[in-house]
Amino acid sequence: MSQNDGLEIIRALDELQKERGIAKEVLLDAIEAALVSAFKRHYGSSQNVRVIIDPGTGKVLVLARKVVVEEIEDPKTQVSLEDARVIDPAYNPGDVIENEVTPREFGRIAAQTAKQVVVQRIREAERGVLYEQFSNREGDVVTGTVSRVEARNVILDLGKTEASLPQQEQVPTERYEPGTRLKCYVVEVRKTNRGPMVVLSRTHPGLLKRLLELEIPEISEGVVEIRGIAREAGARSKVAVLARDPNVDPVGACVGPRGARIQAVVSELAGEKIDVIPWSEDYSTFIANALSPAKVVGEAGLHLQGRNGDRSRLPAVAGDREGGAERAIGCEDHRLEDRHQERSPSRAGRNTPVRNRLLEVHWDAEGQEDAAAHLCGLREGDRQAQSRSHSAHSRRRCDR
Repeated sequence: MSQNDGLEIIRALDELQKERGIAKEVLLDAIEAALVSAFKRHYGSSQNVRVIIDPGTGKVLVLARKVVVEEIEDPKTQVSLEDARVIDPAYNPGDVIENEVTPREFGRIAAQTAKQVVVQRIREAERGVLYEQFSNREGDVVTGTVSRVEARNVILDLGKTEASLPQQEQVPTERYEPGTRLKCYVVEVRKTNRGPMVVLSRTHPGLLKRLLELEIPEISEGVVEIRGIAREAGARSKVAVLARDPNVDPVGACVGPRGARIQAVVSELAGEKIDVIPWSEDYSTFIANALSPAKVVGEAGLHLQGRNGDRSRLPAVAGDREGGAERAIGCEDHRLEDRHQERSPSRAGRNTPVRNRLLEVHWDAEGQEDAAAHLCGLREGDRQAQSRSHSAHSRRRCDR
């Protein structure tokens, strides 16, 4: 390698350190390690060598290392104590002697190797920057363009990298055509040798939450708080909201003038129905709000344990008519009257499971069981056991 070539490499390393933040010493170490392998590969040498690069001039030196021993077993890696003391009387067994063995034509190999190492390190640095950029966006929403479909996974182009929308994170009713722009929720970012692997979702409740924050200033500013979200992706979602300012209507703020705000979110979710309901600390009131559009007609004799440990009466609701005749199923003062079957549950059968997840309680809208399992604060085993207990108790009371 000529002196000019060496200086060019050093200048290039200095620029990379300034622009990309890759330490010059790290690059020099990587180039030296690569040159050792290149020397052994090109010259078929089994010698123990090391390569040093002058950080000021870029001059490359190949040094053969031999260990001082009293009896030589491998002449390529060892030197006798007698020969070593001819060079320097201070040598003792175990010391290492280094001699320069730089080939005359090694400069060309060094230049090529240095270029390859620098390019590789630049790519690694770019992948590291991308990983840091997207790992900080886990739980956020990104916008991408559908690029292609591979093994039922939708690949989206995010600009600097690609992301995967797995089949289990796709909405069954949506069609992902190439060129379609989508907003997706970042579920996970994994570090791989080929760069960051970004896993997206269109079904995650967090997507709805982030979209509401983007469209509704009161939510992003903290005036209105989202207390709960339940989604049946592609069909229906329910959102419970609470206003920190008593002068603000949380539902009205979310819906917006003529429904403009909520309609923007609905459009982004391809027509998914969104019910916004007011949150209430009184669990009975909250259940009544969540059961909307069904109408509360009374309170049930059963009680449910609420989130705070306090017990509240379970409201009865109105539902549908069958052949024009009102059907009322009641136990004591608990009545379930179905007026419109599409209301509770909906025609698609989506309203009930979404409502149950929001309430964290199981409710049979057709009145076959008046109420059942308890709320999320209970252990799963307790929840199932108490569900069976309440259901059996309800049936006994109905029989009487």
